[in-house]
Amino acid sequence: MTLGEKAVRGLYSKQRHEGLLERQIGAESGVHTNQSSLTLPARLPIEEWMHIGQKLNSLNDSVTWWLGDWLVYGQDRYPERYLKAVEETSLDYQTLRNYAWIARKFPPGRRCSDLSMQHHAEVAALTPASQRFWLERAQRGGWSRNELRRRIRSAAIPNAENRLSVSELRLKVSKARRSTWEDAAKFANSNLAEWMVEILDAAARNYVEGQKEHDRPQQSEHPGQPVPRRPAADPHF
Repeated sequence: MTLGEKAVRGLYSKQRHEGLLERQIGAESGVHTNQSSLTLPARLPIEEWMHIGQKLNSLNDSVTWWLGDWLVYGQDRYPERYLKAVEETSLDYQTLRNYAWIARKFPPGRRCSDLSMQHHAEVAALTPASQRFWLERAQRGGWSRNELRRRIRSAAIPNAENRLSVSELRLKVSKARRSTWEDAAKFANSNLAEWMVEILDAAARNYVEGQKEHDRPQQSEHPGQPVPRRPAADPHF
């Protein structure tokens, strides 16, 4: 058995999956699970059905935290071998790395158990004080991840509700390029989307300022002689 297979065997073993939900809601409920199915009793009150859905969602979010902590452990304990080990499993490294990034941002003592990892991801790039502020508000208000995101953006942009709607831009890039961008965003203590916006804004400002400087009339040191034009600003720098 390879190192990667050993590392995830316990987390994804069939025995651990079977009966996990039953232990959460009680064996007498008539609910049965295995690796690939969920069986519900023929007559199930809607309140119980809703309760089971909430438990399933809670278990799913717990697994994302577990996987994040699992990769953090591997990165710290096996810095020379963990990547090859992950490649030997069926797990997606990019997804795992996102989980690990959030797990590092929020040690177990700073996580809000009533909110999902997605909630935490929305505030991961903020300062610890701001993270705590927004997570506490989201917890008290019962906000969804999308509502938390909207509130943060509204607070950051005056009169955001009255501004023009935001357009969506999609890019197709190679995996290697995306990986490089994500590493840069991580070093900048930001998520990929916010880092890209900041970099593009800075590049656009520099380019526009360069064009304005290029088009500005100049005075010649020698009257009567034409003034050489400056080269146009290179949009790539």
